[in-house]
Amino acid sequence: MAKVTNYTATLLWNILHFLVTTWYWVNNVLHMLESYFITCGLLKKYKSLDLSKLRYLAIAIESEEAHCLSQVIELLHLVADIGVKHVCLFDIEGMLKESQVTILEKCYARPWKGVETTEAFSNHSQLSIEFVSSSDGKEGIAKAADLLFLKYKDADKDKPKFTEALFDEALQLVGCSGPDPDLLLVYGPTRCHLGFPPWRMRYTEIVHMGHLKSIKHGSLIKAIYRFTTIRQNYGK
Repeated sequence: MAKVTNYTATLLWNILHFLVTTWYWVNNVLHMLESYFITCGLLKKYKSLDLSKLRYLAIAIESEEAHCLSQVIELLHLVADIGVKHVCLFDIEGMLKESQVTILEKCYARPWKGVETTEAFSNHSQLSIEFVSSSDGKEGIAKAADLLFLKYKDADKDKPKFTEALFDEALQLVGCSGPDPDLLLVYGPTRCHLGFPPWRMRYTEIVHMGHLKSIKHGSLIKAIYRFTTIRQNYGK
């Protein structure tokens, strides 16, 4: 009886594993075909993108894949060709930040100079890149907390309530502030934000794009298109 039960359980497990594997394989094939059709311009709805909603695009890259600068540069060229004007590039180890001179030169881009007005963004045709790493994450918020502590530790009656606006001001003073990205594309095996500063993702849409080595122009256009067509309801 026990042998029959074990045999049945093993058979059911193998069938389930086969069905799941087949489903993922079919899904990947359909995804590859769709990306190919988008790249070739065969799907009309993807030909024109309304980028008015996408003022800030963030790209988080897993540490090991961030070491391949050629693929990172290829991705940035694709983003620039689509028409995106501002990119926030993140990896937790700061590899991309250390290589920013090379990246800016290869992409014909300019460094991000801080918060810019809507008019400034519309007047710039050149890609702007902001480089962010873990030093802008946990270390940044620790510096901001230390700054607020030193500023108000001796205050009695005038001790303020530590609001979001006050903390944003402290982050700006320590050089770890920045705009909230509208869309965050994650490249890597893990489905998470990879350590991107959480206070900059209050209303950010996050899309997992898979491995950086499997960059597809069609997949990038599809992710941006889907973002520009969704309706966003912001809570208070």
